[in-house]
Amino acid sequence: MAEVYISGKYVGTVDNAKEFIDQIKTERRLGNLPIDLNIQYDEDYDQVIIETSKGRVSRPLILVKDGKPLLTERHLQQLEKNEISWNDLVSQGIVEYLDASEEENALVAFYAEELTPEHNYLEVAPLAMVGFVTSLVPFGQHNQGVRMIQGSKNQKQAMGIYMANFHQRLDMDVHLLHYPQKPIVKTIMHDISNYEKHAAGQNLVVAIMAFEGYNIEDAIIVNKASIDRGMGRSTYYRPVFAEELRYSGGLTDKICIPDKDVSGYRSEKEYRLLEEDGIVFTEAVVKEGDVVIGKVSPPRFLSAIEDYTLGGTSRRESSVALKHGEQGIIDMVVLTETEAGNRLVAVKVREPKIPEIGDKFTSRHGQKGVIGMIYNEEDMPFTASGIKPDIIFSPHSVPSRMTVAHLIELLAGKVGALAGRYIDGTMFDSEKPEDLRKELLKLGFRDDGSEVMYDPVTGKRYLARIFVGDMYYLRLKHIVANKMHARARGPVQLLTRQPTEGKAREGGLRLGEMEKDTFVAHGASLLLKERFSSDSTVIPVCNNCGLIGIHDYRKDKVYCPVCGDKADIRFVEVSYAFKLLLDELKSLYVHPKLKLKLKY
Repeated sequence: MAEVYISGKYVGTVDNAKEFIDQIKTERRLGNLPIDLNIQYDEDYDQVIIETSKGRVSRPLILVKDGKPLLTERHLQQLEKNEISWNDLVSQGIVEYLDASEEENALVAFYAEELTPEHNYLEVAPLAMVGFVTSLVPFGQHNQGVRMIQGSKNQKQAMGIYMANFHQRLDMDVHLLHYPQKPIVKTIMHDISNYEKHAAGQNLVVAIMAFEGYNIEDAIIVNKASIDRGMGRSTYYRPVFAEELRYSGGLTDKICIPDKDVSGYRSEKEYRLLEEDGIVFTEAVVKEGDVVIGKVSPPRFLSAIEDYTLGGTSRRESSVALKHGEQGIIDMVVLTETEAGNRLVAVKVREPKIPEIGDKFTSRHGQKGVIGMIYNEEDMPFTASGIKPDIIFSPHSVPSRMTVAHLIELLAGKVGALAGRYIDGTMFDSEKPEDLRKELLKLGFRDDGSEVMYDPVTGKRYLARIFVGDMYYLRLKHIVANKMHARARGPVQLLTRQPTEGKAREGGLRLGEMEKDTFVAHGASLLLKERFSSDSTVIPVCNNCGLIGIHDYRKDKVYCPVCGDKADIRFVEVSYAFKLLLDELKSLYVHPKLKLKLKY
């Protein structure tokens, strides 16, 4: 007697679990039960588990009977002629959807040639076991699983052309690669997804070697001439918005050049780029602090009813200016209205981004790294045929990570470039590396992909042969200029008086326990006094009752709220956050008593 559970709920028992499961599957294939219903038999507990709940990931598999797939050549011909569709295959019971639980009792074959009478299912395509972006990684079967996931994540951060009408759109935080290319080494998914329409990388010549130490720890060395020719060049787009809001009492914002009598008026220099309507002109070069949309608003607080009738004198400045560290060129100005009927102004700012030291690049195999050095073309090592690599990649990045596909792609890219064809690197269904090596030999190069290279300074030949090939490299959106941040003194939060957070707000840089240890280890522990006193303050403390005293600056008098004038007041330096904690404890009727000791 096997217990039966439907979506975790006990519903009864069955005498013959195997027959019951076969019956359920038959009914499902006939279309009498939903296709997303899955059934599993747990032998250890003698339980039949039926799952119908939402959110389960299921995948399609071809049904197999007596070692032969139900999908025949006739079906394939009908599919090609569009006589039948995928849904027809599902409704006919040729293709079935399995979730993780039903897969436990299934034996799935990779290829039709591997089928035996024991097999229940055949893969539609082995490539289907990975996601869409992961399936864009060529020769993925030669990589470690973790690297495939990282390669997938890196591709999502790559620059490219995301839409054809990008110049008409006002999307936030857009990076656009100027010269994207279709990869020489591609997979079937590149063709299915029309990848060349929205490509996100470039085919580069890559040499794997250690060169003068500037490509250690995953860093890469880049040829300056390649950058000058447009390698990795991009533009960063960002929109700025301003809306004429309506307030109670008939007051509204106004987009214009603010008058000098408006409260909070900046300076004429900051308004210099505004035209008569208070909006910046296109192609204006703007930098941090420049106003791009001039705006005035009514006062925040109306003290009396007369304020409703007052003119411009009571109005305040609320223009939109570029934030700290921002700069660029005005690309487009859009005038429109919101759904509420308010006037809306959008200004699109663009900034060219040329690769520099610290910018991030990656291959499709999770081999990411930043530019460690940019060398002039004459300072780059060269091959016997005069080829100078665009990128020099560290050899130490490969062995421990086991990204063999990275090396195969270099070899395949070289074959593709020399033979003038695209190489198929589809996972589990790619061209064989042995065949590629034979083809490379026929093209007049060594079959192992290595070449003789020469030192750019002495002109002498390197003793070691260098592995050189073509590879699809991606530039990631992590640009060092956008991340670079430092501060001395600056803005603080109102409540805690500690430095603000984040680059946009000129925030402080957090120094934690581990950073503290490095200072101590360097013998620079006195620096900690400065680093850990970002909110230091001096407070009066009553030595009798231990409460914080009150300093009346107008009367120049210090007294205690409990002891009054009889108090023995001492001034103590503490963190303002600690003083705030004491105040909050007092609001909870807790008496935080400070016991002072004289320091000799």
